[in-house]
Amino acid sequence: MDRRRFLAAGLALAAAGSARAQQHPHPPLTPAPSSVAPFARLREGGAMSDHLMPGEDAQRVADSPAPAGPPGRWIARAALPLPRSEMAWATAWAGRIHIIGGYGEGRVDRTYHHVYDPQADRWFTAAPLPRGANHVAVVAHDGRVYALGGFVEQNRLAIADASAYDIASDRWSAVAPLPRPRGAAAVVAQNGLIHLIGGASDPKEERASVGWHEVYDPTSDRWSRRKALPGARDHIGCVAHDGLVHVIGGRFNTFEYNTDLHHVYIADRDTWETRKPMPTARSGHGLVAYRGRLFAMGGEAGVIANGQITEPRVFAQMESYDPALDSWQRHQPMITARHAVGAAAVGDWIYVAGGGAVTGGAVQSAVHEAFTLA
Repeated sequence: MDRRRFLAAGLALAAAGSARAQQHPHPPLTPAPSSVAPFARLREGGAMSDHLMPGEDAQRVADSPAPAGPPGRWIARAALPLPRSEMAWATAWAGRIHIIGGYGEGRVDRTYHHVYDPQADRWFTAAPLPRGANHVAVVAHDGRVYALGGFVEQNRLAIADASAYDIASDRWSAVAPLPRPRGAAAVVAQNGLIHLIGGASDPKEERASVGWHEVYDPTSDRWSRRKALPGARDHIGCVAHDGLVHVIGGRFNTFEYNTDLHHVYIADRDTWETRKPMPTARSGHGLVAYRGRLFAMGGEAGVIANGQITEPRVFAQMESYDPALDSWQRHQPMITARHAVGAAAVGDWIYVAGGGAVTGGAVQSAVHEAFTLA
């Protein structure tokens, strides 16, 4: 075979392989049956429970000061394979949702990687995270899921690990580590770049929020810096929408100091601007783009006195932001109030899986509910 024919044949094979990958973007994965119990307790070694205690159930808050919008509706979906929380948060690619790391089965440094197929309403187990951690920032881009940073102790001891999961081959590989270790950061993909924003870092005894804004370029495997987030915070909601990066809510160091702040990053000017604040100040909430709006759900708050959490609140609110009108409205709250959820939009549904059922990390949930305006 001459060189020209050899190259043509190679290109044809590559094109055929690419077509197959597009037709079948997911490798065979191991089915993972749903958990038989909705809750588990971290301090009891992951002991399962089918209910919350009376005082725990009373932490639910669902009232929103925002004006009423279309209520929408929630339905139950297949529960997670086991109760989990403190994922940061979830991401979707090719119609499936990936939830990575977090607390579960009595530990806080799990390598969990569960994949949800909405069409089949089924969960699968994918290749585990190379290093177990909680509050790992995850985002999907160009056929890969990036897992960045996290903590290896309970909301403490940040790491700089960075890995990329190739969806088609079900394999992880290392990429350039974070310039500075942090967990509970937000991450979005925009214009071929991955923006890692905010979070919290060490020393672990004085864990503090940061406003760091670093950008990863997958083509060069390099990090660079951008203008820092105004108001350092972590456990924030973050989405890229219509050319802007929205950072909404979060906390200054702890959920005692939740905020309703709403900033947008304008990449071509490397600057930040403010937008209408979120009606319910909260942290650990989910945030997704859906039907041209940004929907925020769940979250937590409380006061820490003498090492104990008082005035605990777990939010069920579903509030949405209209970027065109710079305004918020409320919708039907979640059936089960949770924070630190895995939230992602696929098709005409928003899926919200797992999360903490009480303020803090004491109780994980396998609860999985979906919202639609249809």
